Amino acid sequence: MNHAAADPVSEARPVPLSLYVHIPWCARKCPYCDFNSHAARDPLDQAGYVDALLLDLDHETMRQPLPAVGSVFIGGGTPSLFDGAAIGRLLDGVARRLTLAADLEITLEANPGTAEAGRFADYLGAGVNRLSLGVQSLDDRRLAALGRIHSAREALDAYRMARAAGFDNINLDLMYGLPGQALDGALEDLRQVVALGPEHLSWYQLTLEPNTLFHHHPPTLPDDDTLAGMMDAGQAMLAEAGYRQYEISAYAQAGRRCRHNLNYWEFGDYLGIGAGAHGKLTAPGSVIRRRSKQRQPAAYIAAAAQGAIHDERELDSTDLPVEFFLNALRLNAGVPAQLFGQRTGLSLQDIAAPLARARAQGLIGTDASRLQPTPLGLRYLNDLLALFEPD
Repeated sequence: MNHAAADPVSEARPVPLSLYVHIPWCARKCPYCDFNSHAARDPLDQAGYVDALLLDLDHETMRQPLPAVGSVFIGGGTPSLFDGAAIGRLLDGVARRLTLAADLEITLEANPGTAEAGRFADYLGAGVNRLSLGVQSLDDRRLAALGRIHSAREALDAYRMARAAGFDNINLDLMYGLPGQALDGALEDLRQVVALGPEHLSWYQLTLEPNTLFHHHPPTLPDDDTLAGMMDAGQAMLAEAGYRQYEISAYAQAGRRCRHNLNYWEFGDYLGIGAGAHGKLTAPGSVIRRRSKQRQPAAYIAAAAQGAIHDERELDSTDLPVEFFLNALRLNAGVPAQLFGQRTGLSLQDIAAPLARARAQGLIGTDASRLQPTPLGLRYLNDLLALFEPD
């Protein structure tokens, strides 16, 4: 098999770096959510949590020299439970501790149920330049079935308030395959969202994740044929409206792909601060370590003061291929073949056998200069990834 000309374990380049900040509280835990989120029962100590985040970041920056950060993503939970002053103090603290790219992308997730026009303006003033709204559906019956605290009207109002506040880069999260949803309903949701004209859409199928209420008490979901019809018709609608699919569930207008998530999918590095946050850092010699923080907010706050992490592990060379492809093969266009060596320190020769099998089965394209899933590979991604798992 011909390999790409550049199989460059020797081509050392800095691994791009992002920062993920986790705010773990939400107004109410949704029955499908498997993220580390906790219902906020008391007034939140926003200042105390920001203190813990910045202490956590202090300890992260002591571990090794870091390149400039290209993106910040504040996720949850529901980060919009925090006011603009708290987000501003957080971002000011980040700027004092890290070198930031001149074109830094800063995303904040918001729930339409907690939306306030003044708060959106405050986020923008604090430095947030990309907003991600968790709409999920514009059908009140489906929203109720999902346990969402907002209505369709509130979702539309939140989007308009974000625009009025000055946001010109907005992502909307939308799901299909909801309890009781038919094909027409899924497409009507999508039609209404496309008509709003967001710069980015995360459009994905509801799945029943372990350790969720829906997993233990599963609702009735559309059958496989209906789901396939939703996906095919929805993708055609999005393409016609000018949204290019660049990842399994990510669609963007030209020039509006999410840089933060792209860094994940291209196996870049990221710091993770906050309760339950995960990080990945590459040390000299292509030594890659993953670390995670305590999940419970109180335990996290106590540990942050001591610089403690919950877990850290070094990725073994046998783990690296599947770890790399778990991310890179989510991208429709895949990645340049040389990125495998640059990000893992391994050679394409190390994966010659599984790569040959993937190409022979029509799951990865035959262009030796790229590692790109075929449409068949995207549809059967789990089978494709299994080829790269250690024996």
